[in-house]
Amino acid sequence: MAPKLSNSGKEKLIDDDEEVLQAVILADSFNKRFRPLTARKPRCLLPICNAPLLDWTFESLALAGVQEIFVICRSHADQIKAAISESKWSKPGSGIKIVPILTAKETFSPGDAMRDIYTRGLVTSDFVLVMGDLVSNIRIDEVVRVHKERRKANKDAIMTMVVKESGAMHRTKARGDSSVFVIDPNTSECLYYEPVTAYPPTTLAHVPREILGAHPELEIRNDLIDCSIDVCSVEVPSLFQDNFDYLDIRRDFVHGVLTSDLLMKNIHCYVAKEGYAARVKDTRSYESVSKDILSRWVFPLVPDDNHPSGHIYEHERGNKYIAKDQTVILARTCKIGNNTMIGSSTQISENTEIVASVIGRNCAIGNGTVIHNSYVFDGTKIGSDCVIERSIIGAGVSIRDNSVVQRGSLIADGVIIGPSASLRPYERLSKKRDPEESFSSEDEDSDLEDVETLPDSHKTLGNDSNAIVWPIGPSEDAEEDDIATFKNERFMRLGDNASDLDVSDDGSESSSSESDSEDGSDSDTDSGSLTAPSDISLPLNLPAGSPMAESEFQAEVRQSLERAFAEGHSIDNAAVELKTLRMASNVPLTRVREAVVGAIVEKIQIVDGGPIAQRKEISNVVSRWGRLIDRIGGVDPIETVSALQSHCATSKRLPLFGQILAALYQDDIVDEDDIRKWHRLPMAKGEGANAKDDVLENIKKCWAIGAHMIKQFDEQESEEDSDDDDDDDDDEDEDAGTGGNAIKRQESESGEEESSEEEDSAPSKRKGDGAAQSANTGKPDVSGASGKDAVSESPEESGETEDESSEETSEGEQSNKVSPAQLVRKPLQAIPDPMKETSARQ
Repeated sequence: MAPKLSNSGKEKLIDDDEEVLQAVILADSFNKRFRPLTARKPRCLLPICNAPLLDWTFESLALAGVQEIFVICRSHADQIKAAISESKWSKPGSGIKIVPILTAKETFSPGDAMRDIYTRGLVTSDFVLVMGDLVSNIRIDEVVRVHKERRKANKDAIMTMVVKESGAMHRTKARGDSSVFVIDPNTSECLYYEPVTAYPPTTLAHVPREILGAHPELEIRNDLIDCSIDVCSVEVPSLFQDNFDYLDIRRDFVHGVLTSDLLMKNIHCYVAKEGYAARVKDTRSYESVSKDILSRWVFPLVPDDNHPSGHIYEHERGNKYIAKDQTVILARTCKIGNNTMIGSSTQISENTEIVASVIGRNCAIGNGTVIHNSYVFDGTKIGSDCVIERSIIGAGVSIRDNSVVQRGSLIADGVIIGPSASLRPYERLSKKRDPEESFSSEDEDSDLEDVETLPDSHKTLGNDSNAIVWPIGPSEDAEEDDIATFKNERFMRLGDNASDLDVSDDGSESSSSESDSEDGSDSDTDSGSLTAPSDISLPLNLPAGSPMAESEFQAEVRQSLERAFAEGHSIDNAAVELKTLRMASNVPLTRVREAVVGAIVEKIQIVDGGPIAQRKEISNVVSRWGRLIDRIGGVDPIETVSALQSHCATSKRLPLFGQILAALYQDDIVDEDDIRKWHRLPMAKGEGANAKDDVLENIKKCWAIGAHMIKQFDEQESEEDSDDDDDDDDDEDEDAGTGGNAIKRQESESGEEESSEEEDSAPSKRKGDGAAQSANTGKPDVSGASGKDAVSESPEESGETEDESSEETSEGEQSNKVSPAQLVRKPLQAIPDPMKETSARQ
């Protein structure tokens, strides 16, 4: 009889064959970044692209095969329960069991919620932990599988955090709330975690010396987006119970576990290479995630298919989504721009312009109103000749005629303003409380009452206005920590680039006031901080060829390519995205080619390690991304060279023009004839160019570099012609001795040895064959060295015997075809720098 296994119960605990995959959703946000929109409604029920955030989270977990979900909620629990019961997930065929759990009144942090989970004993095995504002299409089931396999080998591996690689300009990467991860690349173990803030700016990561000493190889990464998706072991809630100092999951729990000498637990990272995941944790990320959904980055969760609320939309050119139930009324003269969604039963009046915005259901937009980059919830009425820019408008709001809502504004449900009301940037409004309206402690934390007592809250915003104005910044008697927190949260605020904050020095601020940032652009630049800009808008539906349409399209292409570069997309996937952008923006193929060439050129780093290192950098970038130029819808190498010349003439990469052109030539993206044809174009010489004097001079420099390369082509051809003449002379000498050689070959077939005369002719034939190879490559050497020198070598040098060499020669005489493996190119570093010669001539 086989012996009994004493630890069979523990093994069953992590046996993925018999477990039900559970998930825990923390529905409370535990912050006030969406106030006053969340004064009467939980954040997880705010709509994004006309579906509640909680439904997007359910869809994300359903993709992973989660079977049981616990929704942990404290504030507005009745609304959450009602929303779940009315959703499709409560129906018998949904395949998911959803259990809303009302936590204790004292739950004010994620740590408190985890302790309540432990007390109730909700989870019985490894589970998925997410927040109620997650939008994702990552296959979490794969993360669960990896986590459980790791747990079988290491019981101390208690958590796996999902992170996503991103570029510095990724718009969903929060600048004010980022992280530094120190990871062992061999085991994916997270060795150290440190939060990063934009204000005061975090410029240094403090990695313990013990970690550096214990791990010969590690990665210190600030390019990861924390998806807030965690696969946890069943003992994680108990660790929160043992330490009441654990409030935040990342700053307290993860940091505490990794720095504890007593717990001896391990936390790992799962770096997702594919898929999309982001939290809507502030108003800026609300905009970013909305744009990503409209741009179809969350496929298959897209509005026209698998919409979380079950609505049906028709996807039109330019990422326009119109409700498909034939209830939307669009006036003949209204303009609907790209990246726009319009819900059912909504009416758009004459001369109205809506661009890059989301309009909910049952809305009415008056004549001549302009809405840009804004988000309007269900049942809102907007009058005539209004302007709404980059704001969030709640449900049931009434904005009367001639009102202006400037960027960054938040208007809560049921507010009435106007007519002729004007809101300042970042204004926040909520509805006055009714006399009979009251809030229990579990639903409201008295913020609304506190705001109504402020003297500036009762600002007149129209005859029938019921609005209460919330303060924009901290009070005058606020503590220093509260002021710093507010300044950091400005980097997470919709429409605010915080350009007036001096993030180069801790605690310092420029003399300009906060309102100065209203007139600044949305480009955040701070090379000294570990944070990065994250806000890029989508193209407008402007007439093709207009300067605004061109610039917006170029910006969108740059963003798409930066994402492809950072995330390592394939050439085919990057090409599909560019083709979609081109069709959506209705621009010529030439503009796409110019944008791609420009992005590839700027991808090349200027290396300080000398010319060899610089050429290697150019070769690596061109070999990886150069083929994309010909995958965007057509092949035009002459136009490619022209685009390269135009971009380099206005770029710091001007000295690299010759080397980049040579790399394109070496990779068969352009050919010799293409370079010659480009060089003969009048525009290539700068003739008729409408450019500044310095740009025109740079164009002429590029043309001079092309002339130098063509000169090398000509010299190469003359050398090859000379080699051909030598081959003809050798052939005549061989023909003169053909009879003797034939006799000797017959003797050789009879078993006699070949004569020394035939042996002496083998090296001569080898040399002739090498010249033939150079002549048949079809790629003259642009390095200035002859093709003859490149291929000439004696049989002794090549390691071949004389008989083998003779056999190759005979085959070369029968056919002039040369295989690709025989083609010899000169190394890129041998190409001279024509820029120096041009400067010398000048």
